Amino acid sequence: MTFSSIPADARLYLRPTWFVPSPIGLPDGSSARMANGLLWFQGYELTARKDGQRVARVTVPVAGFAEAVAGLPDPLAERAQRLAGHISAQRQPLALGERTIRFDAPQVMAILNITPDSFSDGGRHMDDPQAAADAGFAMAAAGAALIDVGGESTRPKAPRLWEGDEIARVVPVIERLAAAGIAMSIDTRKAAVMEAALAAGAHVVNDVSALMHDPRAMEVAVAAGCPVILMHAPSAGDDPHENPGGYGDVVADVFDHLEARVEACLAAGIPREKIMVDPGLGFGKSLADNLALVNGLATFQGLGVPLLFAGSRKRLIGALSNEAPAPDRLGGSVALAFRAAELGAQMVRVHDVRESVQALHLWRGLVDVGLSSV
Repeated sequence: MTFSSIPADARLYLRPTWFVPSPIGLPDGSSARMANGLLWFQGYELTARKDGQRVARVTVPVAGFAEAVAGLPDPLAERAQRLAGHISAQRQPLALGERTIRFDAPQVMAILNITPDSFSDGGRHMDDPQAAADAGFAMAAAGAALIDVGGESTRPKAPRLWEGDEIARVVPVIERLAAAGIAMSIDTRKAAVMEAALAAGAHVVNDVSALMHDPRAMEVAVAAGCPVILMHAPSAGDDPHENPGGYGDVVADVFDHLEARVEACLAAGIPREKIMVDPGLGFGKSLADNLALVNGLATFQGLGVPLLFAGSRKRLIGALSNEAPAPDRLGGSVALAFRAAELGAQMVRVHDVRESVQALHLWRGLVDVGLSSV
């Protein structure tokens, strides 16, 4: 199939590929930079889908990209150029109170759950706000750029929590961390919890439903003027893992959902520089789906916003390591964080901060040497 024969109403996706350690020594125009980070690549994998079916997939060199997409129908050529522009666009830093988070190298978000029933660390910090805050201080000291405070478990079939109880869990911890100038996100789907957490000193809303679970969530985020993290989950209902229909192409389906949510935020008045996305590893996805998402992670750079990757202690690690329980998934968690950095993730969400920061320092050292080679 030639480019000109791809239907104009097909859906187009781009994935950066053919990564190179450095553009030094390569012909001009033969490589492109991913955002304002440290990764360079020489090709785009272009995929076209129509009616749920793939109708084309081809890898196009960066050097020949403009000429190649000129052969597409006009709407697809415009989309291809827009996606390529998003892939290489600057990711603006987040100004969070006293802290600024830059995205020229991967950052670490630390998980601080104030819950009795989270799948990995439930109960560890319950009923003692000072102990929970102390854990947050230790995470920041270990190198976490952002502490993600959550008061409700989103594990499969977790019971729904009344918003008042969720607020009572997170606000005392957030107030203690805020007093020390710690940058925080609030991990919640509820507008009332967002309001209380932001008033207490949180800076970012991290919503596993991408601001769809609570009808007031978008309004709260817009009014607060805060950054938002939009995660993909197959359901915006009480159980975010509910997914009776499955996926056709999980990378394309998740991309479409997140693209629509980014557009909804832009339309509501949230600027692009205050939006991040998370493909929602493990939420209503099979082992094959999760592995495909990891391999296709660079595709999400086409959304033109920072990418958060959350693979820490997730089920796929246990599935590939003799059903190792969550506390025994450190090796797999670090490996996933390292792989996410290799594919352009601007931030990784982790339980094990010290080990993950160390792994990303190693990644940075390797990349710096590659970039300076001649």
